[in-house]
Amino acid sequence: MTDHIKIKKAEGKWTVRAGGAVLGESREALEVQESKGSAVIYFPKNDVAMAFLEASDTVTTCPYRGEAAHYSIHTKSTIIEDAGWSYSSPVEDLDALKDHMAFYGDKVTVART
Repeated sequence: MTDHIKIKKAEGKWTVRAGGAVLGESREALEVQESKGSAVIYFPKNDVAMAFLEASDTVTTCPYRGEAAHYSIHTKSTIIEDAGWSYSSPVEDLDALKDHMAFYGDKVTVART
């Protein structure tokens, strides 16, 4: 069922920025590519300033990945609602996603640096 999802180590160093501040940097990020759409970068939670994230009430379910908890980001001047998500118990074939965070590109900036 997950044959159309490919996970590989993302090349180089990746940064996520929110509200003008660096929220995370990683050389251990994962690149997740589905057959449709752009690749999504998943950051190890250890490389993200999790103190600025707060679990929201939003939970979504993907039949291919599992249940995703969403997080809001607290910046200096605002709260960016549901800016990222994480699979604490992804489906078996995608265990590599556990303890990683992905972010919505229209709410934060994710870039290779």
